[in-house]
Amino acid sequence: MFTAFLDALGQLGDRRFLRVVLLGVALSTALLVAFYGGLILVIDTFTPDSFALPWVGEIDGLHTLLGWGSLLVMIVLSIFLMVPVAAAFSGIFLDAVAEAVEARHYPHLPPAPKVPMGDAVIDAVNFTGVLIGVNALALMLWFVVGPFAPFVFWALNGYLIGREYFQLAAMRRIGRQAARQLRRDNRLTILAAGMLMAAPLTVPIVNLFIPVLGAATFTHIFHRLNGTPN
Repeated sequence: MFTAFLDALGQLGDRRFLRVVLLGVALSTALLVAFYGGLILVIDTFTPDSFALPWVGEIDGLHTLLGWGSLLVMIVLSIFLMVPVAAAFSGIFLDAVAEAVEARHYPHLPPAPKVPMGDAVIDAVNFTGVLIGVNALALMLWFVVGPFAPFVFWALNGYLIGREYFQLAAMRRIGRQAARQLRRDNRLTILAAGMLMAAPLTVPIVNLFIPVLGAATFTHIFHRLNGTPN
């Protein structure tokens, strides 16, 4: 597991890795900016610039107040959503990461069948929805479990990352059903590797590289569990 992670880390400078990271960050930033622009448009369209209250009189500057409030909301949302959204967009292109790993470390393998773009988009969106839901649950549990909250966060995200990224790496070579069975047969190894990936999710900037590092790490883990020679 650690060897697989170190091999993935050693390839982080690969242009194909960096391209996926930059695409994920750029597309997710564009989505957040577009969402904020839409929110401002709604505020401008449906709220008056001023209104009157009984015994108080006319109150001006409602647009300005809501504008600053929406900016604060977007800052909070970007902290919470940037990683899942970046993971969604990166997930669409993670097949390129697996190809880069195999080209360097398993050059004797024949090309893997291409994952249809529609399937990649569906899988990425489904994973992101589950990731957001689980992190919302972890945030609520923070007030219940107290100092154990980071371990809950790592365990939940570790399970999801291990499950999805191993499935992605394995089904390229052996199909969805066989990949699911191999994952079940090695669930503890995959969970441990997923938790290793989940720990850096709490570190800003570093967390944006986790989708790529996760895909590369689990590509190595799959080939080792499957007995693929280097």
